Amino acid sequence: MSYKAPVKDLLFNIEHLARIDQIAAIPGFEDAGLETAQAVLEECARFNEGVVAPLNFEADKAPSSHSGTAVTTSAGFKEAYRQYIEGGWQGLQHPAAFGGQGLPKTIGAACGEVLNSANLSFALCPLLTDGAIEALLTAGSEELKATYLEQLVSGHWTGTMNLTEPQAGSDLAAVRTRAEPQPDGTYRIFGTKIFITYGEHDMAENIVHLVLARVQGAPEGVKGISLFVVPKFMVKPDGSLGERNDVYCVSIEHKMGIKASPTAVLQFGDHGGAVGYLVGEENRGLEYMFIMMNAARYAVGVQGIAIAERAYQKAVQYAGERVQSRPVDGSTPGAATIIHHPDVRRMLMTMRALTEGCRAMASTAAAAYDAAHHHPDADVRRQNQVFYEFLVPLVKGYSTEMSLEATNLGVQVHGGMGFIEETGAAQYYRDAKILTIYEGTTAIQANDLVGRKTARDGGQTARAVAAQIEATERQLAGGSSDAQAVARRLATARQAFLDVVDFMAAQARANPNAAYAGSVPYLMLTGNLVAGWQLGRALIAAEQQKAAGHDAAFMTAKIATARFYADHILTRVPGVRDAIVEGADSVTALAPDAF
Repeated sequence: MSYKAPVKDLLFNIEHLARIDQIAAIPGFEDAGLETAQAVLEECARFNEGVVAPLNFEADKAPSSHSGTAVTTSAGFKEAYRQYIEGGWQGLQHPAAFGGQGLPKTIGAACGEVLNSANLSFALCPLLTDGAIEALLTAGSEELKATYLEQLVSGHWTGTMNLTEPQAGSDLAAVRTRAEPQPDGTYRIFGTKIFITYGEHDMAENIVHLVLARVQGAPEGVKGISLFVVPKFMVKPDGSLGERNDVYCVSIEHKMGIKASPTAVLQFGDHGGAVGYLVGEENRGLEYMFIMMNAARYAVGVQGIAIAERAYQKAVQYAGERVQSRPVDGSTPGAATIIHHPDVRRMLMTMRALTEGCRAMASTAAAAYDAAHHHPDADVRRQNQVFYEFLVPLVKGYSTEMSLEATNLGVQVHGGMGFIEETGAAQYYRDAKILTIYEGTTAIQANDLVGRKTARDGGQTARAVAAQIEATERQLAGGSSDAQAVARRLATARQAFLDVVDFMAAQARANPNAAYAGSVPYLMLTGNLVAGWQLGRALIAAEQQKAAGHDAAFMTAKIATARFYADHILTRVPGVRDAIVEGADSVTALAPDAF
């Protein structure tokens, strides 16, 4: 089926939840108001619907291939990428000083969703480049910035993130790749990195690898890790490309999903050592890499929303065409399309509500990022930074777990046909699975939420979020019957959340096994609540817009979706609260050798 970008919903969030008018009041963003957002998103939709999306299904069947040290991407990718960079899409939200357009993340993230919905495998290349740009902007020397940033921002060169090694997955303290200092100030890099997304490909002139390695004599563990730029091709003083560096792709992985995205095994230093350039200071590499990681974690959350949207569109189309069985209410004399059946409607509404809730949460987070990085008032920047950092594990963790539920339901709506690859529904389910794993598993996001975002300040930030939710409840309580119903559901979920915050703050150090046994459920509970809160805000805006005579059909659907989320998804929260607070002991009751 053809993909249709949800431009109207994205713009609704940008206007009413992210408050693009407030972002446009920030110095430097004066031209980035709603009119700009609409123009950019409409052009983004046109490009991705027409160029990128049509490649998705065929590329899954004929993915990237490896021969010798070269990787050939799927048919059409190279040409689509050329159009992508010619359109200036890579530099959308990067500084104008390096050739970007300098638009806020609020607009850039919406475009990111459209690109990922169109083709998740294709979108991974620019996603990693974005992370490399962020790391160099923050920690790179002026020389590194001058050498690499303009080419990365244009998309003529692409970036990668090299963390994982065969013996070091999430435990980066076990990294063994070594860096040997040279008299000229460079380093020679030796080692193996695995799972490197777009570590080798044929779409760009150069690939800029950001590599974690340990300098000889560095401290053990994560405190002894440094970050290096290791280009595929050396860069001459005039900016032109020189000889090949000593980094080669020795294989690519054969994966369950995102098959068209080449996931490379890279070998550094088999022919004398790959030349690397230190980013920042020695032994601070993990700190710098987390700049990339945080950018990537938010972006992966958006990928979850994107793949859920694609699965939803596919399921709605199928449900509107597939004729099977007479409706239980007898509303038609014979068999009807399956969208008439209540359980199919329930599945479609669940997919829709989860997707729209997470989209609203991500848009709100993007606005907080923009304020945190660009607002002229230091207190406003600080408050928004704390809020954004609290939301990142939710956007990443909850949205990607949500995508599994949504894509699973997409297969289920198709029935037996969903299990057949030719229908395309299974690809979304397969592609979605990696999202809960890479850039930090759901458990890693949950540990971050418990340790850094909740226990560290005794639950202060979490309670501040709850206070904002309570303020929205008061607004809803004065509205329609739908608004009042959502207010009641939010209040119940918020109280359950506060119970868990108290539990986590008290137990994280006193009884860590009890706290971390419930870490992922806590993340899911919190993500559920925050997404529901954003849909509550959306309901308020939709009722106001409807009353003013603006797009009644869209606003009615928005209100109905928010009500469904409250009735069917927010209601999961109290049970999760009970499992966390009252069920911790049963998680660890069975001895390891009893499994």
